[in-house]
Amino acid sequence: MTEFCTSADGTHIAYERIGAGPALILVDGALCYRASGPARPLAEALRDRFTVYTYDRRGRGESGDTKPYAIDREIEDLQALVTAAGTEVFVYGISSGAALALETANRTPAIKRLFLYEAPFITDDTRRLPAGYVETIERLAKADDRSGMLVHFMRKGVGLPAFAVFMMRLMPFWKTMKIVAPTLTYDTALTGPFQYGKPIAPGSWSRLTQPAMVVGGTKSETWMRNAQKAIAAALPNARHGELEGENHMVKPTSIAPLIKTFFA
Repeated sequence: MTEFCTSADGTHIAYERIGAGPALILVDGALCYRASGPARPLAEALRDRFTVYTYDRRGRGESGDTKPYAIDREIEDLQALVTAAGTEVFVYGISSGAALALETANRTPAIKRLFLYEAPFITDDTRRLPAGYVETIERLAKADDRSGMLVHFMRKGVGLPAFAVFMMRLMPFWKTMKIVAPTLTYDTALTGPFQYGKPIAPGSWSRLTQPAMVVGGTKSETWMRNAQKAIAAALPNARHGELEGENHMVKPTSIAPLIKTFFA
């Protein structure tokens, strides 16, 4: 059943909860929301141990999208859900959702533990985003060229080959992704500052003293695996781990046991 909480700027944020036990909020990555993505299957795999909250990030699904966008507003959205979930919660974030979870936990003591899976940061010289990547995303967004945004994100952001993106455009889910394509600018705002191949600045999340677990997949590319190590090293109280045989598209059934162990 869909419920709503209200963010600080009045935006209604849609969420649902299943299971029983300590509160655990799942934060989606780019283009994902409750009806499209891994959150619901992961919630099902965790409901035996937790009261699991899944939600539609701003501009997706049934949630509102008060303009103008700012990272602070997305942080307030997640904080509103933390308040709705109780006085103490756990948070799991994947991809750009991990970046949002990082920023939120840094400001939110009610988040007692944090589990991050593959925030897409680039922290060394093992990869470079093409020049003008962010500017192109913003230009396409202003023109409401949603297919163009998706192609640019998949080719230059994710790094998929042209043929793979061509085949994706023929699939039914392309239309689903086009609906939320404008929110790619939100994800870019969250991740872009950490994608220039530079080490993470000391003290980036100095207030995030809660226990944190930072995980990547052994089949992910070198830049991604290195970034997870760098994030863990930058946090005051974090451990790093790797999930054997997984990549960025981690299977819910593979990650669920690690989540249960860390939040036990």
